[in-house]
Amino acid sequence: MRIFYSYIPVVIALAAGLFASAAANAADWPMFRGNVSNTGVADAAQAVELKGPPEFLWRFDTGGVVESSPAIVDGVLYQGSFNRALFALDAASGRELWRFRVGGLLRASPAVVDGLVYFGADDDRFYAVDAKTGVQRWVVELGPGGEQSSPAVVDGTVYFGAFDRNVYALDAKTGAERWRFATGAGILSSPAVSGGTVFIGSIDGRLYALDAATGAQRWSLRTDGPIFSSPAVANGAVYVGSDDGHLYAVAARDGTLRWRFRAGREIFSSPTVSDGKIYVGSHTGFLYAINAGTGEAIWQSNLRGAVFGSPAVSKTRVYVGSSDGNFYALDRGTGTPRVVVAIGANVWTSPTVTETGVYFGAHTGLIYGLAAP
Repeated sequence: MRIFYSYIPVVIALAAGLFASAAANAADWPMFRGNVSNTGVADAAQAVELKGPPEFLWRFDTGGVVESSPAIVDGVLYQGSFNRALFALDAASGRELWRFRVGGLLRASPAVVDGLVYFGADDDRFYAVDAKTGVQRWVVELGPGGEQSSPAVVDGTVYFGAFDRNVYALDAKTGAERWRFATGAGILSSPAVSGGTVFIGSIDGRLYALDAATGAQRWSLRTDGPIFSSPAVANGAVYVGSDDGHLYAVAARDGTLRWRFRAGREIFSSPTVSDGKIYVGSHTGFLYAINAGTGEAIWQSNLRGAVFGSPAVSKTRVYVGSSDGNFYALDRGTGTPRVVVAIGANVWTSPTVTETGVYFGAHTGLIYGLAAP
């Protein structure tokens, strides 16, 4: 592994002061699924509740398919595109602040911590750039394979998986490697970190629990299909989907299987955990609400297209996109669609929900900001 440090700007420069234009008090969503436990829960007291036809705050054209999910910190939205760039936008207006060019498509979602943006691209590299300026701070060359998973940043360490089959732990300030762990196949699943343990799935069909400090394996659970879904951790349990068509609940301490829920087709979507319920989509086209303790279905809602993205929840709503070309706001209690926004293309990104709006991307190449009317 080689690390390169650079302070040469590779951005589109804008006038000073734009970063103050977005709402300074907006709740942050600094990484994929909102936090290092991957629970996908917005601040219930602050989050936007779409209860009627929403207003478009803005639309921003990236010039390429968008499957990366947005991170929002201090009123700035960060999101990648297949146009080989990471974009920083004013979350209130959609105005471009800067863009950072990479050598391959950018599917993974960024993490923004302590003034740096961390992300990988399909050029076998992992980057850290300055959140305010887009200036590169360091870059690490990985093994061949292309894509990396969305990173989790905890206590000065960046954790992520890559298609070169490795789980990496890097020093967040320098990019220096702290450890790596080899799995049996490429990794697109994003890590969840809880209680000194890194939980991550692999296309080899296993869910791994690794010591966060050393990378030593604590346990693994084998499923009957590749794992693209990212695990979520809550209340001593780890929840993850598999391409074998099941959602698994296992004990975080030792990997003991508690239950598995049969959806019938691949679960690429990552589970959201809130108030004793699990929300997850499947290639069946359904979004499911499942009792976190028993694994029994509470409701299912037909979204008419494979659900690749991961839902986000607020106090009364579940937000998720579908391959049917729509973006949905569902009633949390019943699964009834309350708001349906026609996008016209696959919506595979996972939405980000703050007090200012609901944000997501689509295969249209656009990033969208929605607000309550």
